[in-house]
Amino acid sequence: MAINATEKPLSKVFTSDYQFTIPSFQRAYIWQQSNVIQLIDDIEEASKSPQVPYFLGSLILVRDGGTHYEVIDGQQRLVSLSIIIAALRDLEKDTEWMRLLDALIVEPGDKLRGIANEPRLTLRERDAAFFREYVQEGNLEALFDLTDEDWASVAQRNIARNTHAAYDAFDDMTDDERHAFASYLVNGVTLVMVITDDLDGAHRIFDVMNMRGLPLTPSDVFKAHATSGLKPAVLDEYAARWDDIMDPLDDDPTRTEEFFSYLHLILTHKPDTGKLIEDFLTDVLQPYVAAGTVSSFIDRVLAPYAMAWRMLERPNDTVLSSTVRDRIESLNDYRHHEWKPVAMWALVNSFRKLGEPGCSPFVQRGSHSTRGVSTEASLGMHDRQRLEELFAALERVTGVDTLNRTDVVARRGHATAAIRDLDKGYPVRLVRGLSITTADRAGALVRLHGEMQGNEELVRLLLVRANEQLEKGRITRPRKLSAVPIMPLEISKAASFAQWSQDEHDYWMYRLGNMTLVQGGEDQMDKLVEFDRRRERILMRSDSRRFPLTRQLSDFAECTPAMLKHRQEETIRLIAEYWDIRYDEQHTDLTAQPVEDLAGSASITRTSHGSRRVTIAQVVKAGLLIPGETLVWERPRKGERYVATVTEHGRFRLEDGSEYTSPTAAARAAGGSSAGLDVWKRTSNGQKLGDIWKAYRLKIN
Repeated sequence: MAINATEKPLSKVFTSDYQFTIPSFQRAYIWQQSNVIQLIDDIEEASKSPQVPYFLGSLILVRDGGTHYEVIDGQQRLVSLSIIIAALRDLEKDTEWMRLLDALIVEPGDKLRGIANEPRLTLRERDAAFFREYVQEGNLEALFDLTDEDWASVAQRNIARNTHAAYDAFDDMTDDERHAFASYLVNGVTLVMVITDDLDGAHRIFDVMNMRGLPLTPSDVFKAHATSGLKPAVLDEYAARWDDIMDPLDDDPTRTEEFFSYLHLILTHKPDTGKLIEDFLTDVLQPYVAAGTVSSFIDRVLAPYAMAWRMLERPNDTVLSSTVRDRIESLNDYRHHEWKPVAMWALVNSFRKLGEPGCSPFVQRGSHSTRGVSTEASLGMHDRQRLEELFAALERVTGVDTLNRTDVVARRGHATAAIRDLDKGYPVRLVRGLSITTADRAGALVRLHGEMQGNEELVRLLLVRANEQLEKGRITRPRKLSAVPIMPLEISKAASFAQWSQDEHDYWMYRLGNMTLVQGGEDQMDKLVEFDRRRERILMRSDSRRFPLTRQLSDFAECTPAMLKHRQEETIRLIAEYWDIRYDEQHTDLTAQPVEDLAGSASITRTSHGSRRVTIAQVVKAGLLIPGETLVWERPRKGERYVATVTEHGRFRLEDGSEYTSPTAAARAAGGSSAGLDVWKRTSNGQKLGDIWKAYRLKIN
């Protein structure tokens, strides 16, 4: 079994030298939006140091003849990288950049060299055509027009949602920022290509790399360096002590790297340079080694901060007050973790005995004896009020940063500034990094007023905050909790929405006022169009009725714009109260201010539509479609031809008189296709709707 392993940048991976195929026995594409956004954030942060490469792990491949390779390990990263590149390509205005980005995921072909035009990555048979048509070939507008009922597999749903997330992340960047990201992605991100000719051998390699031959974690490196500075008499004792401290954090390299990265930030107040091992050894460990005080580092630094890390992961198992436990649980709702170093500092500096042998902050479950059980007092707790104030301020700034889409560099800057001021003994209200500026507050409120399509995770978090503020306490959540719309996506066939205009429906569809929390999955109401049936399904389970904003639906016999406006205003007010951003310094109620005034205070000069679904009504209003003009869908092989007329109300009317609010819905009704933006064309010039939709998005962005 011949094995070859080489490290290559993406510019050498996504070329005609490699034609990747996902074998049928592989699992489906399972990455979620949070995984893709974390990858984008990590690469964006790494790109700040363009001379330092970002290693994205190994691909295990089986050669399948010529340049064809089966992917044994690496599918999730290859698919996600393709999605990221497709989003960058779709937002690009420069034709040369578009061409270069396109060539990374689709081989342009070369007749002279006998190279076919085809995608560089082929998924499993069930999802290959979907991925090629919508992502690799650049039909993102058609993808954004699809709804949950159009997915034929969970993988297709993940592909669509992750493309939404990537598009929105890049839409927030300037052209120069996207170019810098793309350049680093291609030249600075590297993969190790592990290639064999034998499938069984590839699986053995996979087992060795993932089970028996794990690379050294930062903890392993730091332990070796630290123990080299210990005297022989205490070497075994403190080597074992290191293991006792770090073993509960597991041997996951990502988790241990994050822990030591945050510990470095806490101790040095320095920003991350992307060279953790080098920086931690030089800035933190070497002074202890040189002074012969490594044992002091292990006892007084490593032990308490590792214990604090564990407390943040399992707050409800600790002796912390319910107020602090609830705040930590709320902080764990966020997918960004830059709050952790401040939280670690807060715990270590609030418990004098944290990390000492025999002093555990965790409750002993199932024991009837209280002898030896730790309490806040026995752990040396001091100034509980300050600890509670600090966690409240930390959760507040984390929430506002999340709403304002603050980038990772700025979030780390907030943490660094906060710890620097806390080390100086400043009171919480004067700590930079935990304060909210006028622009921050206004920007968060503007976001709350806006559309939230494609960000189910954030919507769910915001609704939880609003409900808990109304309930005046934490609400126990069901295992599966979703945020679902009160209105259906299509109202044309719903008698209970007959009085609604299409503009009213489109305005409210993706705003907080139209969303509610419910136990179960997001797809449970897809086929219910009437309000009373949707309301009954929402209120059917007692776990859904735990949430007061959900329970309120029982008080309404019909869904009206006035009802959604009331819910929107109440939800925004509750969230603003929760984060203490409702009033400004003059005690003016900002939730009652016009959004335009808030946008001015926040210096928001550009309103982004992002990947949100474009409607026919919006395109008609923009003058890109004309009421009365006709569209045609030709299927010459089947001898079929469908005609749709654009109505003045922003719908497509088929020849049988039925009307639809999206091209996909009209295509599905006419001929069973979900590719609405691809099949409909103008009869006047043959222009595809996908091109018109993209022109609209570029116009409003």
